[in-house]
Amino acid sequence: MTERTFAADDHLPRVPLPTLEDSCGRFLQWCAPLLTADELATTTAAVEDLLRADGPGRTLHAALAEYDATPGVGSWLDLFWPSRYLGRRDRIALNANFFFLFRDDTPLGDSTAATQVDRAAGTISAALAYKLALDREAIPPATQRGQPLSMWQNKYLFSETRIPGVAQDTVRVPYSDDWPGHSEAGHIVVFFRGSMFRMEVIGPDGAPYSPEDLADGLRAVLKAGARPARTDTAVGHLTTKARAEWAASRQKLLAEPANAAALDTIETALFAICLEDFTPRDELHACDQLLHGDSANRWFDKAVSFIVFGDGQAGINIEHCGLDGTTILSFVDTLLETPVSEHAVRSGAQAQGLPAIEPIEFVLDAAQRGDIAAAGAAFAQYAVANATETVSFPDFGTRRAKQLGISPDAFAQLSYQLAHRRSKGLTGATYESIATRQYRNGRTEAMRVVTPEMVAFVDTMQNRDADTAARLAAARTAAAAHVERAKQCQAGDAPEQHLWELQWIQRRRGAELGVTAPIPLYDSPGWTIMRDDYLSTSSAPSVNIRYFGFGSTSSRCIGIAYVLLPDRWNLYLATPKPVADQMHAFADQLRTAVADLEALLADA
Repeated sequence: MTERTFAADDHLPRVPLPTLEDSCGRFLQWCAPLLTADELATTTAAVEDLLRADGPGRTLHAALAEYDATPGVGSWLDLFWPSRYLGRRDRIALNANFFFLFRDDTPLGDSTAATQVDRAAGTISAALAYKLALDREAIPPATQRGQPLSMWQNKYLFSETRIPGVAQDTVRVPYSDDWPGHSEAGHIVVFFRGSMFRMEVIGPDGAPYSPEDLADGLRAVLKAGARPARTDTAVGHLTTKARAEWAASRQKLLAEPANAAALDTIETALFAICLEDFTPRDELHACDQLLHGDSANRWFDKAVSFIVFGDGQAGINIEHCGLDGTTILSFVDTLLETPVSEHAVRSGAQAQGLPAIEPIEFVLDAAQRGDIAAAGAAFAQYAVANATETVSFPDFGTRRAKQLGISPDAFAQLSYQLAHRRSKGLTGATYESIATRQYRNGRTEAMRVVTPEMVAFVDTMQNRDADTAARLAAARTAAAAHVERAKQCQAGDAPEQHLWELQWIQRRRGAELGVTAPIPLYDSPGWTIMRDDYLSTSSAPSVNIRYFGFGSTSSRCIGIAYVLLPDRWNLYLATPKPVADQMHAFADQLRTAVADLEALLADA
């Protein structure tokens, strides 16, 4: 018998809580390569202040240790994640949500005609099979090198919706105190040309509709929504606003009972299906539409939105507060690796006739219509101001990296640093997400890629007088240091999130704890420079996806989402348009850097 989905979660090891001394020491090591001597001295003084026996760091760390030891608390990071994700006040659309572009030639894709309706119906059928298996806790727990991984994020896959708040957002989700157990919703929300429809996908007896019934339902949606909705009635535009502004708009909507009912339908829906009425020009266009698209046809607060284009190409947009890439990859792989007919059998799908479909409509006054239209226009401009590019290495992948005797991820990161220096003339702060699901409630750790060894590698590669042996030694040393730091992060021995959570504790409980004065560390050069990313990187290794992507994180950052597989390496780059030239130069230099590094290692 397969182990139940969540069986291992309560028995996983806890995320280790580092000592304050260890985190401060590592923090100085991590930020030092990015600082001048004066900046490092200022930062060192700030760290010493935090470490004072009677200093604020001791009080905040003691409060964190006390919280970590509280019965019922799974991890010292349990409040960090809501603060980090739900506490952000800017847009989540494009800024936080991420996407995957699916391959077309998967078993799920091949088992249906490549039409929009059949691809969407197959995707719905597959997702319902996953949902019902999850309800029974029959999804096998994920493992890594034989060790079980945390599965709690799966509770956020269905009927999860982020709710905007003034100071901090909340989450409407099953498996919660307000909603015990799994979602009993039987409907999804379908978008087409700015109109929203509720579509029943699970019959009254609990059996899903057959794929053929679902296809008939989607055809009925296409017919009913054939006339594009007026821009000022497409309420999805509001989900693109900064969070406090969206919260104010939502409160006004809730004053009308019909709107409260409409919001309830959307928020409890199992997931969203967004049907587009066009075929993307190319893969880059498809990626861009998955990242932002026409916000009339989205509800960015839904945890899971499948987007299906006019030609049947498909992908997914994910709201990030409760879901990380590794969970979504497992979900997507399960959907795409099985023919729709088999999903239907597994779920007990039955022919039940045309599913019930009804439009989701809001009662809007002139001010609200103006609010919606303004939000849509503002986001369209924001999306236009986002520059993107895809880079593909069809002949290089993890297999080749291993032949060259180097960690594939280290090869990627060395290439990024070399290309960045060559394109911009500097080494800048670089983030990489490291999964930590081997721990209870585990999510990710923040890795900082720029080590002294990495700087030395780039310096050596750029030194015309350095010979091949020196360059090779520098590359090997930098790769080893990279692997070692990644292991530190996987072991929970990383400083940033620990120190960041102390900052959050001061914000939440500073007055209560008597820690109200500004803490020098958080204004120090080390803290601000190390976290001001020039490159923000994350990988998604799945043979079933073509591209993975997210938006840039600052006015000068290049977001680098990469799919690194045995036989290929695809990247989606994003940056604000004012610095687009720098991103395109980086892409050009990356192609050269990869070739140079491969040749260097091959010579050995």
